[in-house]
Amino acid sequence: MGDEKKRFDPALLPRVPPFVGTVSDEPCLSLVGMAGAGKSTLARLVAGMLGFAHLDTDRLIEATWGMPLQALLDAKGLTEFLRIEEDVVSRLWLRRCVIATGGSVVYGPQAVERLRQCGPVVFLRIDLPTFLARVGAAEDRGFARPGGKSLEEVFAERQPLYEAMADYQTATCGMSPEDCAAGIVDWVRPRLGPEKKDIA
Repeated sequence: MGDEKKRFDPALLPRVPPFVGTVSDEPCLSLVGMAGAGKSTLARLVAGMLGFAHLDTDRLIEATWGMPLQALLDAKGLTEFLRIEEDVVSRLWLRRCVIATGGSVVYGPQAVERLRQCGPVVFLRIDLPTFLARVGAAEDRGFARPGGKSLEEVFAERQPLYEAMADYQTATCGMSPEDCAAGIVDWVRPRLGPEKKDIA
């Protein structure tokens, strides 16, 4: 079952630039959570159900810097890696898009605030055994471990951070991706305004 926390206010959405034509006012939906929670898979499924685009911010970072996340982390170090992630996410300007975020996005205050401005945020919860089983040793994933913490410590550290930024949370372990996506869509659809503005 999902848990809702009322925070998202459509009135806080940034104004759209003066595009010519019909511009949608529908917000984005951001998915946050640990590696292995199913963010990328569910972003595609939820986007298809809503008729939205979808974006994976990890892939956007890789495209921007021209290297895999792990190579970027190795080359730049953890502090700069997190700054890069925060910078890329805080510059997003999107509508009608399901955003799959990197697990470490929660460490960047400006990135967190930008995702909140873009629309509702959903925390995809998995339990610790599921997380460990899915990520293994987390090698070659660009997995951020502040202070050299263990996977278990990072998991525990991030849970309250995800909860604090989310408007809604739902467990993804023990459910099929399709059922989980349908539950997210049922929750978010009434919160996505259908209005469109005609701009001369």
